[in-house]
Amino acid sequence: MLAPLRFIWNATRGHRLAPWRSEYLRWRIETFSGKRAETLKPADVLAFVWNSRWELLSFLLWTEQLERESRRQA
Repeated sequence: MLAPLRFIWNATRGHRLAPWRSEYLRWRIETFSGKRAETLKPADVLAFVWNSRWELLSFLLWTEQLERESRRQA
């Protein structure tokens, strides 16, 4: 379960107390949802996270699987 937490920690670098300011997360939300990154407000980011929570959890679990596979092959 450390891989998902590591991903979140790295993705919010520099903006851990205000993740909606993270350029990386704003760009990822833009590519996933189609909403313009420049127009995202904190409420938009939080609404996106809440509405997409199952897809995001699935993604984080997938990152954990990739981490395990890469360690196993190394």
